[in-house]
Amino acid sequence: MRNLINFLLYLGLLLFTAEVQAQSTAPNILFVYVDDLGYHDLSCTGSEIYQTPNIDRLAAQGVQFEQAYSSYPRCTPSRYGLMTGTYPVNEDHGHLVGIPQEQNFIHHFNEAGYHTQFVGKWHLGDEDNSPMNFGFDISYAAGHAGGVGQRFYPFNTKPNGKRHKEIVPDVEQDCKEGDYLPDVLTDKTMELIQARPAGAPFFVMLAFYAVHTPLEAKEEDKKRNAAEIAAHDYGDVPEYIEEGTGRRKMRQDDPDYAGMVENVDENVGRLLQFLEDNGLTENTIVVFSSDHGGLSNDGFKGERNLATTNMPLRAGKGWLYEGGIRVPLLFRWPVGIKPRKESSSIVLGMDVIPTLLDLAINQEVEGIDAKSFKPVLVGKEDWSERTVFWHSRKARPHSTGDPKTSAIRAGDYKLLQFFEEDRVELYNLVNDPGEEHDLATEEPLKTAELLATLLSWKKEYLVPERLQRKQKPDRD
Repeated sequence: MRNLINFLLYLGLLLFTAEVQAQSTAPNILFVYVDDLGYHDLSCTGSEIYQTPNIDRLAAQGVQFEQAYSSYPRCTPSRYGLMTGTYPVNEDHGHLVGIPQEQNFIHHFNEAGYHTQFVGKWHLGDEDNSPMNFGFDISYAAGHAGGVGQRFYPFNTKPNGKRHKEIVPDVEQDCKEGDYLPDVLTDKTMELIQARPAGAPFFVMLAFYAVHTPLEAKEEDKKRNAAEIAAHDYGDVPEYIEEGTGRRKMRQDDPDYAGMVENVDENVGRLLQFLEDNGLTENTIVVFSSDHGGLSNDGFKGERNLATTNMPLRAGKGWLYEGGIRVPLLFRWPVGIKPRKESSSIVLGMDVIPTLLDLAINQEVEGIDAKSFKPVLVGKEDWSERTVFWHSRKARPHSTGDPKTSAIRAGDYKLLQFFEEDRVELYNLVNDPGEEHDLATEEPLKTAELLATLLSWKKEYLVPERLQRKQKPDRD
């Protein structure tokens, strides 16, 4: 009996040692997710106005995707796709608590010994659908709210003194006059990483409420950018052109927005320095991306304060043209990924967390639409011929000018179906990334082929069990 007891104790010690070793070697993950940041809002992707040296350095040290897309051109559905690995055809926050554990990404990280933390904009519901109920160990400043009343304390009060209709939790009791929200969230992220259980790898998602409206930069950042914008030669580029039911902004010329982008960059720099100072750089996967394109269009309701332009990409937030869905995507992992630009492989926002699961714990998730692009990251596969889809039936012609649209990208080609207008447009994105030359009549065979594939996908996906996912499941 004593021998058996000693054997069981020895076996337990081995298992404990193996778990500790796994925790010490598993990569940490820091995922920085920016709200409404356009593909060309970084100097490393072509902006001549916004200076982003820290994000540029991150790009140079990792894999920079040039054909990365959000799963939807607006906030909530794109985040739902990110967190579930599914096409967000229901265009709502779904009902996250109804997702089975085997398809819950955060559950898999927790099971592998990760300490999981979410900081910032959640926008997928609260209570049952809160980050912690979804599985995160820690949640801060996350809830139903899609934005704040102002960037400066008190954040949930508008500059006119009225309370904002949606309240961001946690932030006001921890802050003071003069605090700026992106700085606060960055501080909290570093604090939570420091406070994690000893030896545990971390999965931390920092989702800034910036650079979404309201457009409010720190005064010194606004003044600096106002001077730079005044000195910039825009040539004969007009400030606006007509598009859809409204206008499209054609210049990056808002000093508040420029200051907000550069503040995000400053905070990314602080995070990278924090990792370096704590010996975490080499074995931490850092991901940087955006939920969709920048706000560049308004609609028939009236002129609004537009943030940026996505030029040379067409349109912006709300649209299925490239400006609405092409996003920056950077992956850095010094011990696991060689730096390079990935210029041809087509990846989606909903692929990101399944890829992190694959990289970190060799975990594959069945029954979802997303794919791990680990083979692309390590240079073993090219996804330039991939076929992907979008569907946007909740158009906002009043605010962003967009019509109801579905789209397919297959290799070099992209087809948009404006299904209420009974018309399609076809573009070769390699030759025409700005979607200026419609090929629908010039290439009828390719148009028919892609439309048939898109309609087949819609027939499969636009069904009640996918469109009604926000209904709570029967618990009996």
